[in-house]
Amino acid sequence: MINTCIFDAYGTLFDVAAAAREAAAEPGQEALAQVWPTLAANWRRKQLEYSWLRAVARQHVDFWQVTGDGLDWAMEASGLNDAALRERLLALYWELSAYPEVPKMLATLKERGMNTAILSNGSPAMLDAAVKSAGLSDLLDDVLSVETVGVYKPHDLVYEMVESRFVCERNEVLFVSSNGWDAAGASKFGYRTAWVNRNGDPMDRLYAAPEWVLTDLSTIPDLI
Repeated sequence: MINTCIFDAYGTLFDVAAAAREAAAEPGQEALAQVWPTLAANWRRKQLEYSWLRAVARQHVDFWQVTGDGLDWAMEASGLNDAALRERLLALYWELSAYPEVPKMLATLKERGMNTAILSNGSPAMLDAAVKSAGLSDLLDDVLSVETVGVYKPHDLVYEMVESRFVCERNEVLFVSSNGWDAAGASKFGYRTAWVNRNGDPMDRLYAAPEWVLTDLSTIPDLI
């Protein structure tokens, strides 16, 4: 029986496109307004690619460094050479919006006695800021960062952190992620998994598959 619900942070609980979208709506950001969806997509893609490549090369840096490096690539690809804009986008990343269904979903899980936590590539400071900004602190029992083990997901050392923290069996854990590769990693490790496929993407061709595929997080309590 599931007693522990673990969530990826970026793209799962928090909207990673929010920083670019919000900056693009501000006065004087006409250039960004024309390209912000592409910039947001490239920023996220490079952020993830750099985490995987650093893990393979054993060249770990924290997620804030990877986030800045990904933004630099995305801004150059969009023809944006603006130091002030870069700083604004990074500042907004510390206070990303949670998806609208998140607070109610987490509150329902807590009412049912579930353990709830984040397991993320994010650095502790980044995650702390995002959780506080979104008002989720009282709805989570813990926030687990890969910085504890010094390697990014989908390495098994990361998923092991949940077992250690909550002293639970693997089949008692529901791991939820918007990243298909992350859900695959957790499935391979032995957790029950849900992939939040907000964009209707094809299933990743990997070594494992999620047990459930959802369009958002609102039905997570129904899986328990």
